[in-house]
Amino acid sequence: MNRRQSPLRGVLDRYRRALLASSADDLADLYAPDAVHEVPFPFPGLPERCDGREEVRAAYRAAWGASPARPERVIEVAVYETTDPEVIVVEQIVTGTLATTGDPFRVPGLLVMRVRDGAIVHVRDYMDGLAAVRAAGWNSAL
Repeated sequence: MNRRQSPLRGVLDRYRRALLASSADDLADLYAPDAVHEVPFPFPGLPERCDGREEVRAAYRAAWGASPARPERVIEVAVYETTDPEVIVVEQIVTGTLATTGDPFRVPGLLVMRVRDGAIVHVRDYMDGLAAVRAAGWNSAL
C-alpha cells in the first residue's frame, strides 16, 4: 500500500535537509514570520529562544558558522503524530564529523514541532546539551 506522506512529515523532512546542509536560510524559510523556536536545555552557541523567522535565521547562521560539527546523518528513533493535527514529536540522533579533528559525534534529541498552514509556528528543541557542546568542539565550555 502506498501511503501519502503527511504534511507534518514533509516539513520534518525539509527541516532535516536544512540541518544536514547546515543551511540557516533553508531552515528559517520553514518558519512562519512570527514563529517561536525554543531550546529548553540551552548550551553555548544558541539562544534559549528565537522570536520570529529572522531570529532563527541569525541564530543558526551564527551557531553553524562557528561550529566545526558537520552533520552527516539523522537517525530517526521514533516519530509520533499526536492527536493534535498540528503537532509532531520526533526522537532522533544527529551524527557527523568534527571538521577540525575528524572525530565522530552523536547528538540525541527530541523535537516537538507545531506546523500550521505548512509553516513551523513553534519548536521546542530538546538536545543533549553536553553532547552538542562536545560536537561543536567547545569542550572548554564544560
